[in-house]
Amino acid sequence: MTIALLHRQRFGLALLFGLALPLLAQANEPLPSWNDGPAKKSIIEFVQTVTDQSSKDFVKPGDRIAVFDNDGTLWSEQPAYFELLFAFDEIKRTAAQHPEWKTTQPFKAVLENDHKALAASGMDGLLKIVGATHTGMTTEAFDDYAKTWLSQARHPKTGKPYTEMIFQPMLEMLDYLRKQDFKTYIVSGGDTGFMRAFAEKVYGIPPEQVIGTTFITSYQFKDGKASIVRTPKLAHNDDGPGKPESIDAVIGKRPILAFGNSDGDLQMLQWTAAGSGKRFMGLVHHTDAKREWAYDRKSDIGRLDKALDEANSRGWTVVDMASEWRRIYPFEPAVTEQVQ
Repeated sequence: MTIALLHRQRFGLALLFGLALPLLAQANEPLPSWNDGPAKKSIIEFVQTVTDQSSKDFVKPGDRIAVFDNDGTLWSEQPAYFELLFAFDEIKRTAAQHPEWKTTQPFKAVLENDHKALAASGMDGLLKIVGATHTGMTTEAFDDYAKTWLSQARHPKTGKPYTEMIFQPMLEMLDYLRKQDFKTYIVSGGDTGFMRAFAEKVYGIPPEQVIGTTFITSYQFKDGKASIVRTPKLAHNDDGPGKPESIDAVIGKRPILAFGNSDGDLQMLQWTAAGSGKRFMGLVHHTDAKREWAYDRKSDIGRLDKALDEANSRGWTVVDMASEWRRIYPFEPAVTEQVQ
């Protein structure tokens, strides 16, 4: 082997190592889709503190409870809550079985895509739509309807399945927490059954750790078969104060970490903050109109007003999506450098 060839081989190896080392470092780095900013720093420092047995703020694994809102926190929520779009599609799919809907609001508005009339129907109208599409069937049947829709429906802006409109940085956070012996829960205003249809596959969160709005159910035994039927009567609205109430009822422990994105999450964050010891409260602030959407105080969907004020006054972590996240969705190419 000549001296020149040996030098070329050494140079080639050095070049390969030089290219590979940054990639290896990123692979081992927590939260690789987060920029090196205040949000990422606060998350990692909190986790390191509460998992360090020598720290006065050490939390034993059984008490490492982390709760996350879903809409706007783990996946997008524009141009409307995805579950509501599911309900609209279900109205259209089953309209032939309900000829009266052609002349009855709010169903008429859904069938005619009359957004003005739909808005005029208000919350009562939305409850009628949800009642018609989410109840009067077994829990298994509803699960099938939800899974079928999620496999076929596409987001109107991106053309992607709704289950791909999830936030890559938050997926990384869920994984990071679980590797540090945290138990992760969804606590959302969405229907529990709807979220259970995809939460384990998409987020790695099993059905028993999904807490949401529920309807009263009824046990039935018919033709030798037992089933649970969803009735139209609301059992629990898991929004606002309903969130800490359901956490207390279902989990039985106060979380040490809570993440949301709207005023509907404020009470959950307040209740988490009220516990003793080290606490983490976080908000996703939608500030990226180019890669996602930008909205907060004046939005009808995911309004962030009072919670933003309280977060700023109390020093909670507010994640500025535009500056803190290198990429938004898993289908986007991985970015190795800081996003400015």
